[in-house]
Amino acid sequence: MEHILVETKDGVRTLKLNRPERLNAVNSQLSLEIVQAFKEASLDDEVRAVIVTGNGRGFCAGLDLEDLGNRKASEKTRHETLDDLGWVGHQALGIVQCDKPVIAAINGVAAGAGFALSLACDIRFISESAKVTTGYIRRGLSPDAGMSYFLPRLIGYPKAAELIFTGRDIAAQEAKELGLVNDVLPDDELYNHALNLAKEIAAGPPVAMTYSKRLLTASNDIDLTTLLKQEYLLIQKCFQTNDVQEGVQAFLEKRKPVFQGE
Repeated sequence: MEHILVETKDGVRTLKLNRPERLNAVNSQLSLEIVQAFKEASLDDEVRAVIVTGNGRGFCAGLDLEDLGNRKASEKTRHETLDDLGWVGHQALGIVQCDKPVIAAINGVAAGAGFALSLACDIRFISESAKVTTGYIRRGLSPDAGMSYFLPRLIGYPKAAELIFTGRDIAAQEAKELGLVNDVLPDDELYNHALNLAKEIAAGPPVAMTYSKRLLTASNDIDLTTLLKQEYLLIQKCFQTNDVQEGVQAFLEKRKPVFQGE
């Protein structure tokens, strides 16, 4: 890929947004690559967990408004014209529908669609010097990329409304206090902390991990009875896997299980 550095090791795929000169702001090419990268990670059995982070001083400064301003309307394809989701919609769905747990390592500014990208992830860590912002209102814009979906579900409507209506900066410690991130790490420890957790997740049972993510995702929008039925269906499928047998045997033998995803 042109604007994403991709590395896979020990079951963990790291996606590093790579436009550091623009604080990894999203142009037309990077937008396509983000969607494709998460699709490929979801389909690859070698991948058991995903980390997304930024190269350089920023995580993702959102949409590259300079690039947008330079694009001519005539450059849009028919597909782009007819698409009612836009790349930002496909980005949000791509992360949520990725069958692997996704960890965001927010290593610098995350603004607008870049902030929304992190909110779509399952787990978020932020470096001490980083900050996040909805940002849209500062540019005369309304939210996109799932911001108005994820934010109120994470921190409640009143606080989400404040952050969207003001577009103010949120420092790392406040982000943790609000429940936007799981933890704050020293700048030089952020990635390794995310990587260690990703490796721990990658050592888990892949089938059960995928079902767990699907259940968590579904829990936002369905009633309890429906979710209970889904839980019951999926745990029965888990019982049919060899990994459950391995988990039980490892428990009896007092050793660490080795899950194969079968």
